[in-house]
Amino acid sequence: MRIRQGDMVVVITGDDAGETPRKVIEVLEGGAKLLVEGVNRVYRHVKRGHPKSQQGGRLSMEKPISGSNALFFCSACNKGVRIGYRYTPEGRKERYCKKCQVSAGVISPPRPRYATKSV
Repeated sequence: MRIRQGDMVVVITGDDAGETPRKVIEVLEGGAKLLVEGVNRVYRHVKRGHPKSQQGGRLSMEKPISGSNALFFCSACNKGVRIGYRYTPEGRKERYCKKCQVSAGVISPPRPRYATKSV
């Protein structure tokens, strides 16, 4: 999966769908599931004396959503976009916005094998 922890995403389906970007808290199952801040909130009823809540009651928490229900938020485009991989001329692997071609960050050190030959 191309989305990583700490990225901003736009949820495109479900009750929490909208254009407001939200932060990814955790990536689960190799990117198949995403835990997104403030999305898919549920209540967990806990008894008194439970380790998470000493007084008991209803605990509000986020549940994972499918990775296909979120798009990467490009700050240059100001909307949710698809994201791809490419190599820079130095041989570094980077993620980029497929709409505006802006880099979303380098993800590997330089590899001479993938560097373009300079004349």
